[in-house]
Amino acid sequence: MDDRSIGGAELVETLAELRLINRLLGAAWPTLEGVHRLWREAGQPAHLSILDVGAGSGDVNRRLLSWATRRNIQLQVTLMDIHPDTCRVAQTYYRGEPRIQVRQGDIFQLAPHQADIVTASLFLHHFPAAQLPAVLQLLLQAARLGVVINDLHRHWLAWAFIWAATRLFSGNRLIRHDAPLSVRRGFHPTDFDRLRERPELACLTYDWRPLFRYLVIIPKISQRTSS
Repeated sequence: MDDRSIGGAELVETLAELRLINRLLGAAWPTLEGVHRLWREAGQPAHLSILDVGAGSGDVNRRLLSWATRRNIQLQVTLMDIHPDTCRVAQTYYRGEPRIQVRQGDIFQLAPHQADIVTASLFLHHFPAAQLPAVLQLLLQAARLGVVINDLHRHWLAWAFIWAATRLFSGNRLIRHDAPLSVRRGFHPTDFDRLRERPELACLTYDWRPLFRYLVIIPKISQRTSS
């Protein structure tokens, strides 16, 4: 999925399968938990804006929309992806949903304070370790309250499961290749501990969640000190 030359029907099919995998594995729950935590620590504001970077179809945000409806929160979500075809799929997927906007963009061109909360779901593992501090700084600068990251735990059992499952139930070459590779690129606690050694990321917290996921929250320092 890092190959921007992939598009058309193959990309549409791949994103549809990813939505199914995300739904079956409960991929949205860590993101929802992180957003809820930052929202609560901010005093439970009635208005909330979210920027989802590397959003793909943005399907994990459906849980956020339901959450906001139950709490009478006026939520606005912007889905950002670098691939124009992916953006078109997201626009189709959320057609008729006024709370969702889709725009093509590059995280390396993010402006400061673009949203209350910046989320990144199954996106951060696409970057090499040496680049992660700079990427996290960009995400943090784009947020007013903080950053929520939902990503994979690098573990042999998770790799074996997804390798077998994609070969049993998927004929899509991209899913078969990228799903196990994503787990191999996932994170270990030592990765987050190294990031926290940097002064600008000292407030980073991480928690393991079921089905080999990590919930990472980076509050803005001003937000943490005022809560």
